[in-house]
Amino acid sequence: MRNTTLCYLEQNEKYLMLYRNKKKNDLNAGKWVGIGGGFEHRESPEECAKREIYEETGLIVNELNLRGIITFDNDMSETEYMFLFTSKSFEGSVTSDCNEGDLAWIDKKDILSLNLWEGDKYFLKLISEDSPFFSMKLSYSKDKLVSVSVNGKLLNE
Repeated sequence: MRNTTLCYLEQNEKYLMLYRNKKKNDLNAGKWVGIGGGFEHRESPEECAKREIYEETGLIVNELNLRGIITFDNDMSETEYMFLFTSKSFEGSVTSDCNEGDLAWIDKKDILSLNLWEGDKYFLKLISEDSPFFSMKLSYSKDKLVSVSVNGKLLNE
């Protein structure tokens, strides 16, 4: 089992997005994602998110809002539990040298038109609607989304 974080930093009706195009053998290559990554030894979800945000963007987060927990089930890798955060409270300047890809502020209304993982669209919709805390399970077969459930209720199959 793998634990990760993902955060959508919000400013002026835009999210800071990362276009993954710099790492070799990157599962996310060619995709737009939020900011985050894997836990280090003894980190809490908040500590991991703040560290990853600083490493990838140069921004220091003052406040995080835990929005949900996403379970990724994939027939090609181990199960992943991702803690999903949003934040409007951060300081500093965005780095121009992220080693994982290119950072860009994208209008929230344009996010779903980007090359995203299909499952990301489901949790992005929930956070854009300011839904209460949720648990979501996204099941993939290879790169194809095969089922989505929210709070134990199956949405598609």
